[in-house]
Amino acid sequence: MQPRIPRQSAGEQGGRWPDGTDLDDRFSAELASAVSGARRRAVRDGDRQIDTAHLLHSLLECDAQARELLGDGARIARVLGYLVQRSIGYGLRWQSSVEDSGAVPVVTGAAGFSPPAAAAMEDACARAVRRGATRPGGVDLLAALVADPRTRAGEVLARAAVEPHAVLARVESHVEPTP
Repeated sequence: MQPRIPRQSAGEQGGRWPDGTDLDDRFSAELASAVSGARRRAVRDGDRQIDTAHLLHSLLECDAQARELLGDGARIARVLGYLVQRSIGYGLRWQSSVEDSGAVPVVTGAAGFSPPAAAAMEDACARAVRRGATRPGGVDLLAALVADPRTRAGEVLARAAVEPHAVLARVESHVEPTP
């Protein structure tokens, strides 16, 4: 059995990344909040690692711009409905397993993240650099999560009839370079 997510120190609970840097220094406020929420959700659910569904759930809860770009209110309600159900039936087959879409190699240096979640975080950082931002935001993570349909987040989005290409097109047309 692989180890569970390590207990958080007081510093991590206060918004610290595993390498000791502040989440607020590395990410936008929305993304830092989403990562902290995903970590709390994973620990509460008894999951081994933060997965892409944890990230998507927390992102949609704390980032209005990500919700707006995902689609209309009914679509968001369906996505959140599936995400809420994960601990009471829909996602029970995910418990006690590590998310691995098979689409990406294992990414190191992101303690506590499933390989696809770590890859999504890396992709969000790369997207921010490409658009000239100093820190990735929630929209960068949304684009990264939508881009890989073989993840848990991708499965939830597909079941909620979210079209990845449409979301990516909205993200690309909406996101402007930020300092």
